[in-house]
This record gives sequence, C-alpha cells and structure tokens, in this order.
Amino acid sequence: MMAAAGGLAMVAATGAGAQTPGGNSSASPATIAAQQSAAAGLPEDGTRDAAFSTRGFIATLPDPVIRNAAGNPVWNLDAYAFVDGAAPDSVHPSLWRHMRHLKHHGLYQVSDNILQVRGFDLANLTIIRGESGWIVIDPLTSVETAKAAMALVNATLGTRPVSAVIYSHSHADHFGGVRGVIDPDDATSGRVAVIAPEGFMEEATSENVMAGGAMLRRAAYQFATGMAPGPQGQMGSGIGMGVSGGTLSLITPTDTIAATGETRMVDGVRLEFQIVSGSEAPAEFNVFIAAEKTFLAAEIATCTMHNILTPRGAKVRDARAWGHYLDEAARRYAPQSDTVISSHCWPIFGRAEGTQWLEAQRDNYRYLHDQTVRRMNRGETMAEIAESLTLPADLGQEWSTHGYYGTYSHNAKAIYQFYLGWYDAVPANLNPHPPVERAAKLVDALGGAERVLALARNAMAGGDYRWSSDLLQNLVFTEPDNAAARAALAESYEQQGYSSESAIWRNQFLAAARDLRGASARSAATQSTDLIAAVATQELLDSAATRFAPERFGDRSLTIGLELTDRKEQAMLEANGRVLIGRVGETPAAPDVAMRGPRALVLALLFLKQPVSTMQAAGLQVEGDAAALQHLIDALDPMPQGFAIVEP
Repeated sequence: MMAAAGGLAMVAATGAGAQTPGGNSSASPATIAAQQSAAAGLPEDGTRDAAFSTRGFIATLPDPVIRNAAGNPVWNLDAYAFVDGAAPDSVHPSLWRHMRHLKHHGLYQVSDNILQVRGFDLANLTIIRGESGWIVIDPLTSVETAKAAMALVNATLGTRPVSAVIYSHSHADHFGGVRGVIDPDDATSGRVAVIAPEGFMEEATSENVMAGGAMLRRAAYQFATGMAPGPQGQMGSGIGMGVSGGTLSLITPTDTIAATGETRMVDGVRLEFQIVSGSEAPAEFNVFIAAEKTFLAAEIATCTMHNILTPRGAKVRDARAWGHYLDEAARRYAPQSDTVISSHCWPIFGRAEGTQWLEAQRDNYRYLHDQTVRRMNRGETMAEIAESLTLPADLGQEWSTHGYYGTYSHNAKAIYQFYLGWYDAVPANLNPHPPVERAAKLVDALGGAERVLALARNAMAGGDYRWSSDLLQNLVFTEPDNAAARAALAESYEQQGYSSESAIWRNQFLAAARDLRGASARSAATQSTDLIAAVATQELLDSAATRFAPERFGDRSLTIGLELTDRKEQAMLEANGRVLIGRVGETPAAPDVAMRGPRALVLALLFLKQPVSTMQAAGLQVEGDAAALQHLIDALDPMPQGFAIVEP
C-alpha cells in the first residue's frame, strides 16, 4: 500500500542481508577514456571536505553490523570501507572521491553542545545537549539504527533521557527510527515534546499512498536494492550510503511550527525555525540554535545537488522556492552561524565558509531554474534543455554543487514538467504508438533484429552507449527472449553506470543490467503499523479504489456500511460497474452488507485480500450478502509486488 524511501516503506539495507553482485563487465576502453576526461575537468581536490568530514570524531561502534531483534543485519557501517586510494576504472572519479568522505561513521562533535551521529543510516541524527536531556533531531529511518545511535551517544557521553524529538521534514529517513529514541507514552504523557513543521502528519503519511506500488518498484532501481557495494556495484545514494532495512515507526508530533521566525524554548535551549516547505519536502523546516551559533539546513543544502523530481517518482518540487529559501538562509542565518550542518553529509565550519557554501547552493538551484525557464520560453523542449544546460564552471568549483544525487539533466526536465507538463508541443509526440508496438515498428524499419543488434554493437564499440541502449531497448521490447540483445543491453547499461557521477544514476543503470540478466531483487515493502495507523481512513478507501477492476466486478451495484470500532468511525463503500467510492462519516440507510470491527481487519480485506470468511473468524462482524462482499474483494487488484521495467 505504501512505498519507498522518503515515503512509508523501505528498500533493503545497504551492506546487509542477501545481495546480488553489481556489474559483470569490466570498464571498456571508451568508459576508461570518459573517466579520464571527467577527472581532468574536476576542480582541485582541496582539504576542506576531507577535514570537515572527519572533524570532531569521538567514537563509533566496535561491531559495524547493526541487527534487528531476530539477529538479522539491517545496516553495515563498514559497507564502503573499500573506498580508498585512486578511483577504479568502473567508478566515476568524482563519485569515488565523494564516497571517500561520505563513508565515515560515528559520533562527531559539532559545537560545545551539538553532536551528530553520521553514517548510521541514510540521514544524520543530530543531538543537542539540553538542561535535562538530549534533544534529538531526525531520528533516522529505522528503530534499530536509531537505537544503536543513541546507545553510542549514551555510552560515550553519559546516559541522559531524551527531552525532545524534532522532525525536520516529512520523509521517512528523518522520523522512521523514533521508537528507537523514545516510547510513544513519552510523547502522549507530555514528558517529551515532539516538534515538526505544520502539515507534517498529512505529508508523512500520504506522499506515496496512491502510487506506492510504482514508487517502491522504481525505488529498487534508484537505490539498487539488494546490490552489494563494490567497485562494480552500488556506490551509495549520493546523500548517504543507503537506506537501512529495519523497522519504520512514527510518533505523532505534539507541537508544530507554521512560520519562519517562530521560536521554542526546548529543554532550556532556544530554537528558531525557518519554514522551507515545498522545496525538498512538502513539510520541512530548518533550525537555528543561536546559543551554539549553529544552523541546521535540514535537506535543502547538503553535499550534493538534490532532486527536483526524484527518479523513484513523487510530486515535482518547486526549484524557484528552493532558491529563495536558500537565499533567506544565507542572509538571515549563515552570518550568525559558526557552523552549518545538514541532515545528510558533513558540516561546514566557519561563518564565511558557511555563508559562501549556502550561496553556492542557492546559485546552483536558481541557475538551474532560471536557465531552464529561459530556454523553455524560447521554445526548447525538455530533452533539448537537459542536453545543453550544464553546471557553470565557476559553480562547479564547489564540490557540493555536483550531481551525486540529483543531476542537471533530470532536474531540468523536472522544472519543465513543473511548468508545462510532459508534452513538448510536437504533435508527433502527442499520440505516439505505445512502447512495444513502437519498438516493433522501429526494429522492422531498421532492417530487423540482426541489423539492430549490429548497429548497437557498432555504437558500443565507438563508445556511444546512449545510442546503443536506445537501439537495444527497442530490440528487447520487440524480442524479450533475445539473449544476445539482453546481454548487449546489460553491458551498455553497465558502462553508463560506471561513468555516472550521480550515485542514483549508477544504481539505476546497474539495477537494469541485473534485471536483464535475470537476477532481479524485487523486495517487498516493509510496512509500518505506525504509518498505516496514521493514514486517514478516507485516503485508504480512495487508495483501495485505485485497485478496483470494474470488468471483474460486472454490471451490478453494492453498498457496504462500515463501523470501525477502534477508531469510532463510520464509513461506507459504494461500488458499481465503473467505480468504487468510499465516504467517511456517512452510512447507507439500507446497505447490502454491514461490517463492524477494528480497522485493521477491514484493511486486511481491502489490501491483503484476505477471504471474508477468514476475517469473520478473526472477529469481523459481517451482516448481509457476504458472497457479494467477497465478489468485490475478488475485483480488487492485489497489492503490486514488482513489475518489469527494462522488458515488456
């Protein structure tokens, strides 16, 4: 029902559990030449990031593997210990350098009373020493990694209670581990404040509900789920090493922040908030800790360019607003801050350094936005803009503007989509043939399968992997069992992955190659009872309706009354030969079926497609036409378990 990092479910842990290898091929001569050319164009590798990424190190865990209660690994701190020395031919030199700094893990001192645990999950856990306990900002993705992080803090600095938890924004890697930090009773009793931006709960629980199946499958490509790290395998995710595979949780905030400049006195520490909602997340804020002269930029500024539209899928983000928020941060908070920290990556120390860093981030997003719109308004299509718009040379001297996560290419397309949508106004693209039919026509027009394969191999020999994969993808869509085409396309994708500066571009290419070789890792989602419980019933009913198959239901009508006893909610479902409609707060006067019981049993019917008789045995009361109810359940598609991407 729910999906992916940044949403309600998780992909497999980095360096933990069953894994598949990465690429099968060595770097080709063309790839090696491309790596050498890229290396020659990179800025000078100074000492700032090397120094800042290790500065303040205190301690880390002696055992690098973090496990769940069953003893299964959910995270490996040393998954990227192999990253050292010169870049191998199979890794972009800039990405290799990036991972040399991003791989560090442990507890780090930021200022007198601020610390961070880094490398224990995709995000950082930030700690502020309050008068009576720890103020925790962003308690990681999973309960297990957050618990391990807090154990390290208390073992190293002395045990103190947690006095407050702060969620910087509505993505799961910044709240999912909260039950590893506090108990829900701590919040409901008022012992621990839980502070979040306004709109947090709605956004945290809704972003991936409707498109959860597709997002989860696509996230398996973005993060190369289950692929072993290595010179020919996964090389992190750009903003961190990967996503942990533990237990996702959520505790409802007890306080929310609505406007920039709002302050709270939290355990004796005055915090000021900058609302940046609508940029990297729909609900997000930054935090200024004046007494420590430290500004937390959450996720609008990290060690890499971010995504305006994440490849896993989401709503397009507002790059113009993003630039304005960074401008405000650079002018309002950076001049007061000796340190700028983020919820990913390492800090920037020094007022001048922090201000310049935020300004470079601002200019990067503004240049990307403004020049995309400029080209768009003079008639260029998204593909043309993505091909021509590149990182300015002077901005590229700042390593954090590089595209280790987001890229100029797919971000320019996202901005175009934000304003104009998918259509480029070329009528030939308004109603083209669907992919399989189009592929067959193209292969035929080019002279058949053998001719296309020969053309693709010639392109590969010349180092034009983009053209080879274009040709071969059409051939695979036409002849999915063509072993030679699949093998060639896999190799083409691998070479493009090896030469990608972006970690998530690399992941997608290598994941595609893995699928073509029949080693797909389509992991099922790990569901969170906390998040499912927090999703509004109306949204869940609407989500179930997106799986309704009217052709299986037939030309009939059915009304169902629902009484959700544990939530004291009344609702109804109305089905006909076209749609399934849910309404919360309404009940039919004379329903064909009436159900009464806890919401979990109703959801087991609608989402897990458990038989009506099984749910009755579990305690769901059903009155009326149970056979008609079962017919409706049979007309719902099962929850998506993965689908083909690089084959029809």
